[in-house]
Amino acid sequence: MEHGNDRKARRLTSAFVAATVTLGIAGGLAALTTASSNAATTPGCTAVYSTTWDSGSGFGAQVVITNNGPAWTNWTLTYSYAGNQTLQNGWNGTWSQSGSNVTVANASYNGAVASGGSVTPAGNFTYSGTNPAPTSFAVNGITCGGTTPPPTTTPSTTPSTTPSTTPSTTPSTTPSTTPSTTPSTTPSTGGGGGGHVANPFVGASQYLSPDYTGEVNAQVAADQSSNPTLAASEAKMAGYSTAVWMDHIGAIAGDPGSVHHGLQWHLDQALSQQKAGTPITFEVVIYDLPGRDCAAIASNGEIPATAAGLTEYESQYIDPISTILANPKYAGIRIVAVIEPDSLPNAVTNQSKPACATATPFYESGVEYALNKLHAISNVYNYVDIAHSAWLGWSSNMGPAAQEFAKVARATTAGRGSIDGFISVTANYTPTTEPFLPNSTLQVGGNPLDSAKFYQYNPYFDEYDYDQAMYSQLVGQGFSPNIGMLIDTSRNGWGGPNRPTALNSSPTTVDTYVAANKVDQRPFRGDWCNQAGAGIGARPTVLPYGSSNHIIAFVWIKPPGESDGDYVTATHPHGDPHCDPNGTNTDGNGNTYSTGSIPGFDVPAGMMFPAEFQMLVKNAFPAL
Repeated sequence: MEHGNDRKARRLTSAFVAATVTLGIAGGLAALTTASSNAATTPGCTAVYSTTWDSGSGFGAQVVITNNGPAWTNWTLTYSYAGNQTLQNGWNGTWSQSGSNVTVANASYNGAVASGGSVTPAGNFTYSGTNPAPTSFAVNGITCGGTTPPPTTTPSTTPSTTPSTTPSTTPSTTPSTTPSTTPSTTPSTGGGGGGHVANPFVGASQYLSPDYTGEVNAQVAADQSSNPTLAASEAKMAGYSTAVWMDHIGAIAGDPGSVHHGLQWHLDQALSQQKAGTPITFEVVIYDLPGRDCAAIASNGEIPATAAGLTEYESQYIDPISTILANPKYAGIRIVAVIEPDSLPNAVTNQSKPACATATPFYESGVEYALNKLHAISNVYNYVDIAHSAWLGWSSNMGPAAQEFAKVARATTAGRGSIDGFISVTANYTPTTEPFLPNSTLQVGGNPLDSAKFYQYNPYFDEYDYDQAMYSQLVGQGFSPNIGMLIDTSRNGWGGPNRPTALNSSPTTVDTYVAANKVDQRPFRGDWCNQAGAGIGARPTVLPYGSSNHIIAFVWIKPPGESDGDYVTATHPHGDPHCDPNGTNTDGNGNTYSTGSIPGFDVPAGMMFPAEFQMLVKNAFPAL
């Protein structure tokens, strides 16, 4: 995976909070909690302003305006900036700016706001210097009650030298850790079985793959006599939903002799698990593009990056899958399709690699075709892979990535509407949050934390912050504000004895400070294959941060314990050197690191890896 870099420091999030709310910080973003004092009697309106991302020269902002009086048939929001913030684009309203004054009039679809109702216009801006939050808001000429937020501090300028780009391998896996705010574990109710709903996970049960349950139960039986405590924890894993991977053409029907059954078999099992009156969610990974994973070896595909290969992908892979999914008997199943992990991110960052340059047009055409075929099935929900913060977190990567996703979406029949949302850290290990490193611009020894070798000026240390920032970029590219973000938390928990339990503020250099406080225990952030010390992450959860957050679910796309890949030995000719525990990875700056892979084993991709499964369970966070 080829990384870019970002010489701009990210600011702490600022927020204006009206009199009826209190402010807390969670994962680097404003967490807003309604107070109980006078919310019902505040006249006119309440306004809550927050920044959703900030790169040091640009930012996203949203204003949640609540109607505390009679119903509105239309609305106009006005406020002013004290700095040189300049509007670039906006949504959920018609935005304009004159000098420092910003005006947002309602869009055609959100002018009517009932008493007690709210609406959230949002936009993207540029600026230089400081970025103070506005202090006064009005709707339809009536000032909304509020208080002045604390001033936003300005980060020091980053060094003038540009760090080199980082790793040259494409990860084929991804998980996450528990957020610094405690996610809700209670799914929302509602969202019945009919139609194409906004969030397919709400009000639905989740499919439990008998294939994965069988693998788990076999390991439990093997460990029962020698370690009954571990076996008891392992047994809980069978109760969580995991995705079914269509990682080659043979997987569609099911390979003879394999423990993994075919797609139709799994859908029939989902029907048998479905309870009357309750929809069931079924997750499937679409993963067999021509020239797949052009910058890796362990996950290279079977179809060549040629015109003939594209035809094979369409006719022999996507068409059979879409035919099965379109069977009317499966119409009551909410099918969540994870579209081609690592493909379009490679089109953004790895064009210097001949294999990736060759594969890119086939990636784009293949994903376009897959989206068209799957979106045409009303109970299929398409979530496109956006890699993870350690790959696309630099501004030089994030913006172009959002443009690439929009480019492919625009080419589809339904345009951006063919995509229901996006998923990050698919089968990888980047934490959901870094609880003791919430501020990437914190100065230690005169340098910002993101200048540490582990981060290399990437301002996004975790998936929560990355997903919020990428959401703003995607909406800025014309995607609906209703798109949902998923995080694969199957293996990014990083619990166990090496996980920090409290902030250690004593180190005096950025590298030692980061090493002492990060929960991500990889020696190098670009390591991705069968990582030693990893643990199960947050359990699959619907609306982990509530219904107003862009992250709509935690999911387990990678079945925990199944190997990422093998490596070449004297008796084993296939494999990826990045899976070799004796191998090294490089960051592009002349520094080399261990691959971080579990020593002593060489297990092919997709096969159950007992030692890894045991480790993941032992290091689960939260503990099983």
